[in-house]
Amino acid sequence: MNGRRRLTAWIAAAAITAGAGAGCTPESPEVPAASPASPGEEATRGTATGADSAPEVLATGLDAPWSIAFHNGTALISERDTARILELGGDGNLREAGTITDAAGRGEGGLLGIAVQDGFLYAYVTAGAENRIERRALTGSPGSLALGSPDTVLDGIPAGPTHNGGRIAFGPDGQLYATTGDAGNRDSAQDTRSLSGKILRMTPDGGVPADNPLPGSLVYSYGHRNPQGIAWDADGVLYASEFGQNTWDELNVIQPGGNYGWPEVEGIAGVDGYVDPVQQWAPDQASPSGIAVAGGSLFIANLRGERLRQVPLDGLGTSAEHLTSWYGRLRDVVNAPDGTLWILTNNTDGRGDPGLDDDQVLRLDAGEAG
Repeated sequence: MNGRRRLTAWIAAAAITAGAGAGCTPESPEVPAASPASPGEEATRGTATGADSAPEVLATGLDAPWSIAFHNGTALISERDTARILELGGDGNLREAGTITDAAGRGEGGLLGIAVQDGFLYAYVTAGAENRIERRALTGSPGSLALGSPDTVLDGIPAGPTHNGGRIAFGPDGQLYATTGDAGNRDSAQDTRSLSGKILRMTPDGGVPADNPLPGSLVYSYGHRNPQGIAWDADGVLYASEFGQNTWDELNVIQPGGNYGWPEVEGIAGVDGYVDPVQQWAPDQASPSGIAVAGGSLFIANLRGERLRQVPLDGLGTSAEHLTSWYGRLRDVVNAPDGTLWILTNNTDGRGDPGLDDDQVLRLDAGEAG
């Protein structure tokens, strides 16, 4: 077994401030010649230090997993390329609950984010020239869950080989939020008539909430390049992680109707009319995907950076690092019903360095990461 994936791994926990330097997110093929690592290359693996407990490995052998959601305490996992929804049993065994047959992804597209609400599985799916959100009834009981027929919640979200966004989640207000990338059309992020380069807010059946910031529009915020993480704190504040182009990846506090600048600005710019991120990182240290709030901190799964980053909610400009260089690329982190954090590795997505046991589901006590 690959040494960096041993159960005896140490957790790194070194506090850092916002980084400096240039790089290129692994979620983009646009690689400057001077970039320190191109897509498909891993950042240099360091030596982990510290004395925190290692995470528990709950499952192995997944194929490009992308998202975790829970239904009546049972974990469901999406796989991007196979388009399978997997049910994870308490014994660590995985079984196929169903396949999203119309997922036809290429590059970064496919079966992406999933969410569960009121007995329905919602899925963000790349299907040819569009991304769309579908829902299916969940039938059966744990150990024998299955998917019903699909209903389209929202279609017509522009798709491309890169920058599809894809994270969906229900907010504390009961509304469904979705992150969409610019799909390679940079200018669409500033066009509020387009669904790309946005965070969208909709009712569970795809309608426009009456209190959305732009009347008659699903657009909740805009000027995003490729956001892939959304989470709320106990006060209902919405946070989002975003892949930058070749200078800065971002952590944003989302304001209704806010313009986050892409492609006019990237990172902290101090330009009137655009909302600056509260923290930024060089892409080779980050490439942030899924995020979760637990124990007074925001936790961010990083792909190219190969680390779990912890940002205290009372100190949004600082952060600490965990799992550095031991488990490879991290795609998602979620709050489990038992109060722990569950983390998806993503080394089999074509850009990582998979071990024989990849990809994995890890479980970590948020208190041990504090």
